[in-house]
Amino acid sequence: MVNDAPSPWNIANIVTMIRIAMVPFFAWALLVEGGDDTTWRLVATAIFVVAAISDKVDGYLARSRGLITDLGKLLDPIADKLLIGAALILLWIPLGELPWWIPVVILVRELGITFMRMGMLKYEVMPASRGGKLKTVLQAVAISLFLLPREGLDWLTVIAWIVLLAAFVVTVVTGLEYAYQGWKIRRDARAGASNP
Repeated sequence: MVNDAPSPWNIANIVTMIRIAMVPFFAWALLVEGGDDTTWRLVATAIFVVAAISDKVDGYLARSRGLITDLGKLLDPIADKLLIGAALILLWIPLGELPWWIPVVILVRELGITFMRMGMLKYEVMPASRGGKLKTVLQAVAISLFLLPREGLDWLTVIAWIVLLAAFVVTVVTGLEYAYQGWKIRRDARAGASNP
């Protein structure tokens, strides 16, 4: 019997791995001169945007070329969380541009759902939902706006806050949805095991 499953070492997964590798370069660029250097702030923003867009690229490649793998389903959200997490932590602690509760709630949700999804692998792979993808887009747009040099641009800061608060709400709601979905998968798997 021929195994037609795509190799996990395909172009879509390689793009995801490159996104993961971009995170330390993004962090370094953002912290040059304590985050006050306009040029390096723009460089950091550009790296972040390219990395965020690569999420769409690897998804398109995986779907259009039949390269969807369990590794890709697992690595893709991890890459997103590393990028988003690094940005939120840096905007919070060294740069002081975000209040603590926004990164903390978002990161607790992201890490909690990631660990839950890993735990669910013995039952099935939980791919990202549409709500989860919307959450990622809103977070990426909000963070991109916060990364830009905004001195004297109060209107841009207002827009950044509106988008970030929308992302915050969607993050919490989708987190609860994932938790419920995970509970259902585990419940159904145990029910199936007890009733062979």
